[in-house]
Amino acid sequence: MELPQKIEALLFFKGEPVTAGFLAKTLNVSEDEALAGLVDLEQSLSGHGIILMKNGEEYMLASSPEMGTTIEGLLKEELSKELGKAGLETLATVLYRGPISRSEINYLRGVNSNYILRVLLVRGLIEKVDHGGRSTSYQPTFELLSYMGVSKASDLPEYEGTNRSVEEFKKETEKENGYEEE
Repeated sequence: MELPQKIEALLFFKGEPVTAGFLAKTLNVSEDEALAGLVDLEQSLSGHGIILMKNGEEYMLASSPEMGTTIEGLLKEELSKELGKAGLETLATVLYRGPISRSEINYLRGVNSNYILRVLLVRGLIEKVDHGGRSTSYQPTFELLSYMGVSKASDLPEYEGTNRSVEEFKKETEKENGYEEE
């Protein structure tokens, strides 16, 4: 697989802006090679439904502007639907464990939560917290906490007990998988 296709796969997987430095490190190439791969990828996507976006030093994949009206209609439809079990489960995870990384959310839920996280972000229920460009975590928005009638997440019902149960679950799972601390 050529470098531009590898970059495309990483950008698709991440689903959020990344730097050329991140791509270079992840793909074990120089930053100049990563930048050249990004240029090649941008050219290869010309005329497709996906484009390569650049904002400052960050890059990500996005839908083509020509699809804006169609996607806007789908987004309105999506926002009018109920969250469903997966959405509520993910929201509860962020409320009780946030700030929390996407990988930890996926681990606790046992499934990929990228789509649900995007829905919750679009609805303004959660927000991303950047930790110096290296990692991102998710936390509830002030609006969500206000709507729920609490001033901080630790005021939520059964907050301490829930967190204790999650920690016990993680320890038990690690023990079952042979990652027990010695």
